[in-house]
Order: sequence, then C-alpha cells, then structure tokens
Amino acid sequence: MISKKMAEAINAQMVREMYSAYLYMQMSAFSNNLGLKGFANWLMVQYHEEMFHAMKMFEYLQRQAYAVKIGTIDEPPTKWETPLHMFEKVLEHEQKVTKWINELVDQAIAEKDHASHIFLQWYVTEQIEEEENDNDIIAQLKLIKDNVQGLMMLDKDLAARMTTIPTEYSKGVEAAAKAAGA
Repeated sequence: MISKKMAEAINAQMVREMYSAYLYMQMSAFSNNLGLKGFANWLMVQYHEEMFHAMKMFEYLQRQAYAVKIGTIDEPPTKWETPLHMFEKVLEHEQKVTKWINELVDQAIAEKDHASHIFLQWYVTEQIEEEENDNDIIAQLKLIKDNVQGLMMLDKDLAARMTTIPTEYSKGVEAAAKAAGA
C-alpha cells in the first residue's frame, strides 16, 4: 500500500505535470502568434504528452485508493524573446521535472515502495527523451541564429510531429493506450 507521504508527493507531481501542459499550450499560442505554426504544433503535441503524464499519475493514485487532490495550477509566462529563448526555458523546465521525478524515485526507494518505484521508472525514461528532444531543437536554433530560411525549415520539420499518445481518457489511460496502439 502506498504511504500518505508518497501519495501526496505523486499528487503534487501530477499537478506539476498539468502546469507543464499549460506552459506548452501557452508556448504553442505564442508560436502561433509569431506565425510559427510548426513550433505551435510541436508544443501542442507536448501539451498532450504532459496531460498523459498527469493522467497516468491520477489513475495510479486512484488505484492505490488515494483521494486525488487537484491543486492550483499556476499561470505560465506568456512571452519569450525568441524561439531559442523559449526552448531554453523548455529545457530548463524539463530539467526541473527530471529532478522532481528523481526525488520521487528516491522517496520510493527509501520507503521500500516497490510498486511506486516500478511505476516511476516510466517517467525516468521519459525524461531522458524529453531533455534529448529539447537539446536537439536548441542545437538547431543555435545553428540557425537569425537565418529566417533556416527558421522556416525547422518550423516545417516541427510541423510534422504527431501525437502518438492517446488524448481521450474517459475509459482510463491504460484502455486509451491499448486502443491507440501505444
């Protein structure tokens, strides 16, 4: 059985994942307003991924008989200096998320909570991918610098990203993942 302390910590991370979704939705709107539809698409796909992360935690806590508490979700920033600056903030945010996930894993180990430890391994792996993706985009933006053609080419590449996770959870995350073939 999950401890109250562990459940509360996962619950807090669930709310942080929802904040991440809000942040990426706002970044998508900002990119759209700049005319960078590909950036907007990439970030909206990221929004869906973050909501999926939150929903996995939501359902895990419910399966552990914990009364989930949806806390206040802070308002994200609305402007960034450049696309590079925005993605540097994305990476900075994901590094914080990695730290928080690692703290949850450490707590699960300390409590000898094997179920939560196993559950959290998915997030550890996911964070490696998140930071790698962000670093790749940052590297490309640094190469592009102020080259508008390069920015448009990257925008076109980012437009190709598709949502690969389920986005409809009324029957549960696992059922949605199976239905989506994920």
